[in-house]
Amino acid sequence: MKRSSKRQTILSEMQSSIEYNFNDPNLLDTALTHSSYVNENRMRSYESNERLEFLGDAVINLVISQYLYENFYDLPEGELTKRRAAIVCEPSLASAARGLGLGKYLLLGKGEEGTGGRDRDSTLADAFEALIGAIYIDGGLEHANRFILDIFDNETIHSICQGDLLVDYKTRLQEKLQRGAGRGIEYIVERETGPDHDKRFYINAVIDDEILGKGMGKNKKEAEQNAAKEALYNMDKSNG
Repeated sequence: MKRSSKRQTILSEMQSSIEYNFNDPNLLDTALTHSSYVNENRMRSYESNERLEFLGDAVINLVISQYLYENFYDLPEGELTKRRAAIVCEPSLASAARGLGLGKYLLLGKGEEGTGGRDRDSTLADAFEALIGAIYIDGGLEHANRFILDIFDNETIHSICQGDLLVDYKTRLQEKLQRGAGRGIEYIVERETGPDHDKRFYINAVIDDEILGKGMGKNKKEAEQNAAKEALYNMDKSNG
């Protein structure tokens, strides 16, 4: 792919910023190319970052899984899974992307740009996964492993594992309802978006036919947790 001198300068700046120099800068360019940009520039030979995102997601999960296995040796499988989910979740990955300043380097379509896509959690998290996929292809697992653990270092991982992301909001909400009038709750899928390898689920927490919380996630479990969290917040606010 032939890049403009301006784009080449941007990619060089990006590599200096993340402290990784690509053997093949095209991989970095692809990792930073959102599907909306490709859709609006069909006459040019652009590839979106979706395939790299798919690969990067698997690499991140592998690296974090190995880290947890080696450092939380007294925890059973279920607890390790819970901690991995807390680390490899959209808000956490989006935060990592912001720390690298990925947003300003993204190629976005005009519609995505106009609706705040440059700072949207889902867009940033996807770009971070794509970047990891690109580093993995360019430099192998050793470089990808080092890059990931430089960002999610020992202190960061332990902080996440002790933090709010491990709260089971569905259980908290159920217990709160049982202490009250014993009302039931339903989690209803409002819609699904995205390709099969990169789904987004939008779920409503419904109590007595009233939507008290809305949540979005890469799987139904994550979306339900986010919906329950919002429902708890709204209930506390109305009672306060």
